[in-house]
Amino acid sequence: MSHTRIRKFNTKDTYPEQKLDNDLCQAVVARGTTIFLRGQCPQDLDTAENIASHDPVEQTHKVMQNIKQLIEEAGGKMEHLCKVVVYLTDVRHREAVYRTMGEYIKGVHPVSTGVVVSCLARPEWLVEIDGTAVIPDEH
Repeated sequence: MSHTRIRKFNTKDTYPEQKLDNDLCQAVVARGTTIFLRGQCPQDLDTAENIASHDPVEQTHKVMQNIKQLIEEAGGKMEHLCKVVVYLTDVRHREAVYRTMGEYIKGVHPVSTGVVVSCLARPEWLVEIDGTAVIPDEH
């Protein structure tokens, strides 16, 4: 693992009533080149066109694919992801969004904050996720 992850946990233990399986931690100690990602939405990075879906799972897949692509374009890997902030327009989508996000952060253990907001920049967006990654000095 690239960074020190303090107090790793999995959401299936902290939220047993929900069907979640996310590897997270309480803190990350990182040193290196920091990548700050703009909040990623369910749209194509090249064309800025929205995906043709109002499904929170499909929207989250696109958001996480964008995050992965941007980290890689910056010279990093998903294992360098240290923090995510998840913005949801409907708390009822939480489990679907977090389950989907969990597929991309398995074994990574970033810190995570979730926020429910009244709306995002476009009314059809259900989820937006921003992130911070750090490429280690020894990379």
